[in-house]
Amino acid sequence: MAVRPRVAVAHDYLTQRGGAERVVLALARAFPGAEVVTSLYDPPETFDEFRLLDVRVSRLDRVAPLRHHHRAALPLLAPAWSAMTVDADMTVCSSSGWAHGVRASGAKVVYCHAPARWLYQRAAYTADASRGGRLALAALAPPLRAWDRRAAASATRYVVNSTRTAALVRDAYGIDADVVHPPPGLTPDGPWLAIDGLEPGFVLCVARLLPYKNVDLALGVAAARPGAPLVVVGRGPDADRLKAMAPAGTVFLHDVTDAQLRWLYANASALLAVSFEDLGLTPLEAATFGTPTVALAFGGYLDTVLDGRTGALVASGSPRDLADGLDRVLALGLDRSDVAEAVAPFGEPGFAATMQEIVADVLDE
Repeated sequence: MAVRPRVAVAHDYLTQRGGAERVVLALARAFPGAEVVTSLYDPPETFDEFRLLDVRVSRLDRVAPLRHHHRAALPLLAPAWSAMTVDADMTVCSSSGWAHGVRASGAKVVYCHAPARWLYQRAAYTADASRGGRLALAALAPPLRAWDRRAAASATRYVVNSTRTAALVRDAYGIDADVVHPPPGLTPDGPWLAIDGLEPGFVLCVARLLPYKNVDLALGVAAARPGAPLVVVGRGPDADRLKAMAPAGTVFLHDVTDAQLRWLYANASALLAVSFEDLGLTPLEAATFGTPTVALAFGGYLDTVLDGRTGALVASGSPRDLADGLDRVLALGLDRSDVAEAVAPFGEPGFAATMQEIVADVLDE
């Protein structure tokens, strides 16, 4: 009987609920029994499924406040990852700039969500930082960039989540990466739980409340198009500013369960996806419930929104143009089952099979 190779999955930090964390769970399902390695782990703040996995943390995790404020750990993350060694035949690194720096005893495949935003998209990443924070990051950038490029070069194979990320990786590292789209992290399979006080037909926006997520554009759409209320699902440091500018009737929700999010996706008339995303999983998630998306014609949305089939791509980010795009999508009268069928190729079985094939090919080299 052939011996199954030992596979580990490394991820930057497990301190939040987001698309990247859902991809880690998909990788763990693709490689049953894989150890999960991370720098910081805050179980109450990320998905409960991680409690069922073998999660190993760095020494940095002993500093409890950093689990709640991972950005404060930025100067410490490169040395923390460089000090970690994974003993496995294959380490699959789910990385947005840190996990690809782990030392691996065997081969290393990097699944890159985006090259480090604090190095290559610094203006957007630091928009909500203090002047002192921006100056500190500017001072740290040269050594971090050198470390980051060495980390990228240590990979046996580089894989990315979208054509946009492939271009960014080529520019940052000179690496031609394979594109493997991740699966939607949330599907209709599982419990649904209604949100008290909400009636079906609202417009939905699911995003962390950070400046580069552009939730203010969604609020502008709600102001330009009175009618169906806007429901914003997310949390983050930009919450107070966004709530202060929100038009009447806007509903902000945070810490919703997966069961509640399923109900929200299924009962929304449309999803607004207005972030500058290198991928953007929310349009795929919405589509599995038959809900169309209005998205900026930018970045990963060019891969995940099928114009005219699962929604509409809007070239301008102006609230008026986005509102017109929303009217256009609703006027199409898309059949919800057709929307769901259109994104079936993005499902988890195909993702798992492709990643398993890549790992097998690397191990056979």
